[in-house]
Amino acid sequence: MTVYSGPVFEMAVKQFGVIADYLAIPKDDRDRLLMPKRAIVISCPFHRDDGSTAVFEGYRVQHHLTLGPTKGGTRFAASVDLGEVAALAIWMSWKCALVGLPYGGAKGGIGVDPLGLSARELENLSRRYMQEMIPFVGPHVDVMAPDMGTNEQVMAWFMDTYSMYQGRTVTEIVTGKPVSAGGTMGRREATGRGVAHLAKRVMLERAITLSNATAVVQGFGNVGSIAAAELQAMGVTVIAVSDHTCALHRSTGLDVTSLIRHVTEHGSLQGYSSELMCDPSTILTLPCDVLVPAATERVIDANIAEKLQCKVLAEGANGPTTPDADLVLERRQDEIFLIPDILCNAGGVVVSYFEWVQDLQQLFWEEEEVMRREYQILDRAFDQMAVRAKRDKIFNRTAAMAIGVERVRAAKTRRGLFP
Repeated sequence: MTVYSGPVFEMAVKQFGVIADYLAIPKDDRDRLLMPKRAIVISCPFHRDDGSTAVFEGYRVQHHLTLGPTKGGTRFAASVDLGEVAALAIWMSWKCALVGLPYGGAKGGIGVDPLGLSARELENLSRRYMQEMIPFVGPHVDVMAPDMGTNEQVMAWFMDTYSMYQGRTVTEIVTGKPVSAGGTMGRREATGRGVAHLAKRVMLERAITLSNATAVVQGFGNVGSIAAAELQAMGVTVIAVSDHTCALHRSTGLDVTSLIRHVTEHGSLQGYSSELMCDPSTILTLPCDVLVPAATERVIDANIAEKLQCKVLAEGANGPTTPDADLVLERRQDEIFLIPDILCNAGGVVVSYFEWVQDLQQLFWEEEEVMRREYQILDRAFDQMAVRAKRDKIFNRTAAMAIGVERVRAAKTRRGLFP
C-alpha cells in the first residue's frame, strides 16, 4: 500500500524498475531507494480580495537526505497532486546524483491555477504555503526553487516569509530568487541554456550544421523560450513553438525575440498571429533537427514516438516521454539521439546549487563564471552517460538514470541503516 498514485508516479516507478533490473538491485533494497523519506500535505487558507477565505492543498515530498539537503522546485498548477510531486522528487534525486550535486530530490506545489489569482492573492497564498512548510524545510534540510507557475517573485516571498520567522535574512532557504534579493546571475536562464548547450553538442557530434538546422519547441515558458532564444543565437532556425493557448509554425523560421516580447506583454502566445497558427497536436511530429518538449509530463507516448521526425530529442520538461514511448525510442536510437530529462534540464538545479553556495558564503560570481561552471558540469555528466551507454549497449535514459541511482545507492550502503 502507498499514499502515492496517478500516472506520473506510476511512470517513475516503471522507470526505476527498468534501472533496478539492469543494475540487479536486490528486491529488498528497492523500496528503500524508491520510496520518499517523507511527504507533507498542508492546508493553505488565505484571504481573497473580496474578503472571503479560500483553502488550497499544498504538498512537499522529500525523497532522500542521504547526500545532503533535499532540493527541488515548487509548482503552482491545477493538476498538482501528491503522486505527481513524489515522482518529480524521485527524478530530482537521480538528476542531482547524475550531475554530482550534494542533494537529494524534493518537489512541492499547490493544486491551484495561478492565473486565477490576483497579484495580492498570489502573494498571500505563497506566503501561507511557506509559513506552513517552515517546520519541515531549512537551508540544510530542504531548499526550494521555482517551477511551473512560480517565479523569482514567488521565491522572494518564500524567502522573506521564512526570514521573518527566523528573525534574520536567510537567503539560502530558496534559489531562483531575484538577483537583488540574493539570487545569482544566470539562474533564470540556466535550464534553457543547458538544454540548448547539450543540443548543440549533439548536433555538432552528428555533423549537423547549425546554420542549416531547424528546431521545434513545445512549451514556451521560461525553459522553452530561453532554449529557443539560445538555439536561434547559435544559428538554428526555430520553425515552430507552442504553449497552452496555441501553436505557431513557419517553415522559414519564427522571430523568437518577438515571440518572447509578446509573451512578456500578454502572458501567452495567444494573439501573436492568426496566420501562423497550426494544430497543436502536430507540433511534436514536425520534421526538424531538434525537438524540445519543454511543457509537461507524458506528452510523447508510443504513438507519437513512432511518428517523431527529429534527429535530437532534448527533453526540457520533466518526464515528457512515457515508458512505452521509451521502448520505441530505444529501437529508433540510431535515428533519434535522446538527451534524457535528468541530464538535459539539469542546468537549472546546477545553477541553483551555485546560488545556494554563494548565499552560504556571501561571495557572488560573475555570470560568465556561472555559465562556464554550468556547462562544465553538464558536459562531464554527458560524457559519463555516453560512455556508459556505449559500453553496455544501453539506451541513454537507462545509462543516465543508472549512474544517478548507483550513486544514491552507494551512499546509502556506506552510511548503513540507522538504527
